[in-house]
Amino acid sequence: MELQNKTLGQWLEYWAETRPDKEYLVYSDRDLRFTWEQYNRRVDDMAKGLMAIGVQKGAIVGIWATNVPDWLTFMYAGAKIGAIMATINTSYKQSELEYVVKDADIHTLCITEGVFDGNYVDMVYEMLPELKESQRGYMKSKRFPEIRNVVYIGQEKYRGMYNTPEILLLGKNIQDQKLTEAKSQIDCFDVVNMQYTSGTTGFPKGVMLTHHNIANNGFFTGEGMGFTADDKLCCCVPLFHCFGITLASMAVLTHGCTQVMVEKFDPLVVLASVHKERCTALYGVPTMFIAEMNHPMFNMFDLTSLRTGIMAGALCPIELMRNVTEKMHVTHITSVYGLTETSPGMTHSVLTDSFEDRCTTVGKEYPCTEVVILDPETGKECPTGVQGEICCRGYLVMKGYYKKPEATAEVLDANGWLHSGDLGVKDENGYYRITGRIKDLIIRGGENIYPREIEEYLYHLEGIKDVQVVAVPSPKYGEEVGAFIICRDGYILSNEEIKDFCRGKIARHKIPKYVFFVDTFPMTGSGKIQKFKLRDLSLKLLAEQGIEVV
Repeated sequence: MELQNKTLGQWLEYWAETRPDKEYLVYSDRDLRFTWEQYNRRVDDMAKGLMAIGVQKGAIVGIWATNVPDWLTFMYAGAKIGAIMATINTSYKQSELEYVVKDADIHTLCITEGVFDGNYVDMVYEMLPELKESQRGYMKSKRFPEIRNVVYIGQEKYRGMYNTPEILLLGKNIQDQKLTEAKSQIDCFDVVNMQYTSGTTGFPKGVMLTHHNIANNGFFTGEGMGFTADDKLCCCVPLFHCFGITLASMAVLTHGCTQVMVEKFDPLVVLASVHKERCTALYGVPTMFIAEMNHPMFNMFDLTSLRTGIMAGALCPIELMRNVTEKMHVTHITSVYGLTETSPGMTHSVLTDSFEDRCTTVGKEYPCTEVVILDPETGKECPTGVQGEICCRGYLVMKGYYKKPEATAEVLDANGWLHSGDLGVKDENGYYRITGRIKDLIIRGGENIYPREIEEYLYHLEGIKDVQVVAVPSPKYGEEVGAFIICRDGYILSNEEIKDFCRGKIARHKIPKYVFFVDTFPMTGSGKIQKFKLRDLSLKLLAEQGIEVV
C-alpha cells in the first residue's frame, strides 16, 4: 500500500465527481441525507461564508459541538481554504474552554447550545462579554485578542453571533473564483486539524495534524477492515476525538463509504441506525458496546448486516469482544492502538488476523509505519518479548505541539521516534501488546486525563495541604480518577466536599471517582512521590470497603 497525497478537499471532490449520487452522510434518526455531490456543494458554500467573515489560510477555527450535521461541514470548509480546525471537548467547563481558546489563538469559534449540564452560549458570553455590544465580525476582546467571530451552528440567533444560514448567505457574496484560488494554495502537508490532548506531560496541548497525517491514517484503517464504497459505518464516537475524525471520518472519506452519524451517544439510536441503514461497520469504546448489548430493546433489532468495526480507547476485555462478535454479528471486530500525536493509529489488528490475535493484542504496525520497542534507560531496541517503550515514526507523526517546541522535543527525538510513554512488548509473530505506562496519564473510557491538571485545581480548595491524582482500575471504563489527599491541620474534608468542589467547574470525566484521605505519600529516597504505590494502595483501600475494581 502506498501513501496518498490528496488534501481533504480533493478527496471530497473526488467522490463528488465519481459517485455524485451515492449517499455520503446520513442521520437516520431524522432521515437527513446528503449525497457526495450535495455535501460537497454545501461545503463549498460554507467555505465561501467563512471567507466572507475573514477566515483565511492559517486561521484557527474552533468547534465546540456534539456530532451535529454541520460539524464536518465546517471542518471540510475550513480545510478547503487552508484554515485549521481546533476541536474542543464537549465536556469542557468555563476554565477549560478559555484555556483552549487562548492557547489555540482561535479566530472563529463555532458552537451549539450545549450538552449535559453546560450551556455553551452562556459560557461564551461569560468569556467574551464584549460580544453583546460588538458588531459582528468586529469584536475585540481584551483577554482573547485573536478571536473575531462566534458562529452558532443552527438557526437560532444570539446577539453578536452569526448563525449557519447567515454564514451560507454571506458566502453568496464571494465569487467562486476566490474559492478556487484559495483551494490552489493548499498542500497536503499543511496543518488541517488541531486536537487538544493531555499528551504525555503537562496541560492540554494542541496536536498539529496535517491532511497527509489523518487522511492516510484513515485510509490504512479502512484498508485494514476491507472497506469499499459499499460499506456503511455507524459512527457514534465524538468527532472532537481522533477516533471520530480519523479512524471513522477519514476512513469513510478515503473509501467513498456512507457515514451514518449519531449526534450524541444513545445505545437505542445506535441500534436503530444500524438496523434501518443496514450498516456494515460499527465503532465504539468498550462501554458503548456494553450499553448497546444490555439495552432492554436489543433483541428487537436486526444487526446481521454488521461485519467489522473498531473497539478502542480503553482496555478491550476478551469476553466483551467475543460477545460483540457473537451477539452483534461483528465477526471481524478489530482494535487500534495509538495516540493523538500519531493521528492516532500506530498499530491495528486487521480482519485477516485470528480472533485470538484481535482480542489479545493491538495488532501489527500500520503500513508505511515503523514501530519499535525501546529500552527507556538505554534507548536501544528491546529483544522480542522484552518490555520497553513503544515508539513509532513515519507519515503519521504529528507536526508538533502548537507553540510548544520544548514539549514537542520531549516526545519526538532526534531520530524521528515519537515516544508514546506506554510500555509494550512485541511477540515472535510481530504482534504488539500494551503492558503498562511510563507517563503519568489516566485513560478513562477513551478520554485522556492528565493528573496534574486535576491536582492544580484541587489545590484551590481550602483545607487541602497536598494532593496526588492517580489511575484506579475500572472494569467499565478501563481506568477511573482517584485522588489521594492530605488535609491541613485542623481541617476535616469529606468525599462529597471534594466532588462538589469539582462539579460544574471541570469536565465530568475528570472529577475523582474515588477520594482517599491519607497522612503521607510513599516516597523514594530522593523525595519523589511513588505514584505506582498509590495505585496499589487504592486497590487495598477499596477492597477494605468491599469494592472490587479488578
